[in-house]
Amino acid sequence: MDQKALKKLVESISKTVKSFKKSEVECLIRLFHSLVRRTDERLDKIGLDRSAFRGILHSVFGMTDDMLMDRVFFAFDKDGDSHINVNEWVKGLSLFLRGTFEEKLKFCFEVYYFNGDGYISREEIFDMLKNSLHHQSSEEETDEGIKELVEITMRKMDYDNDGKISFADFERAVKEDTLLLEVFGPCLPEAQVVRNAKHQN
Repeated sequence: MDQKALKKLVESISKTVKSFKKSEVECLIRLFHSLVRRTDERLDKIGLDRSAFRGILHSVFGMTDDMLMDRVFFAFDKDGDSHINVNEWVKGLSLFLRGTFEEKLKFCFEVYYFNGDGYISREEIFDMLKNSLHHQSSEEETDEGIKELVEITMRKMDYDNDGKISFADFERAVKEDTLLLEVFGPCLPEAQVVRNAKHQN
C-alpha cells in the first residue's frame, strides 16, 4: 500500500475510531496487511478469513474455545462477507483493547446469541456451557449438571421471566455483578493482554 493511500485510510478510519491515535491506527493497518499477506496473498484485497482470525485470537489473545472464537469472528465481520476487512479489524480491536464497559457489554451479548433473534435462549446457554466444560464424567451426568446450571443462570439473569435472556436482562445482571460479563465463556482478551497493549503506547 502506498503512503498516500495509507494516509487516506488512516484519516478515514480515525474519524470513526476515537480510542486509537492516528499513529496507532496506521500501525494496526500495517499489521493487518502483513497478517493477510502471510495468510494468503490473494486475500490482500478481501481480508482475514475465519481460520486466520481464529489463529490470531488464539496466539495473540489467548482464546481457546472454538465456538466462541467463531462467534467473535462473526461479531467483528459486520458486513457478513466471511472476511474481516481493515475497517472491521481496527474497529474490532478498538473495542477489544480500549472499549468502554458499555461497548464490551454489547459485544459479549452479540457473541452469545447465535441465531440473530436478539435473545440468548436456554438452548444457546446449554450449548455454550457444554462446550466450555470438560467431560470428566459420563455424557448423561454432564448434561444433567449443565441443565441445572442453565436453570440457575435463567433464575439469575432472566428478569422478565420470559424463558430467554434479552439485552436488557443481560445488562441488568452484569451491572449487578460484573463477573457475569463473560459468564458463557471468554470472548474478550485476557486482562494481561490489554494491559500489555496499553503499556506499549
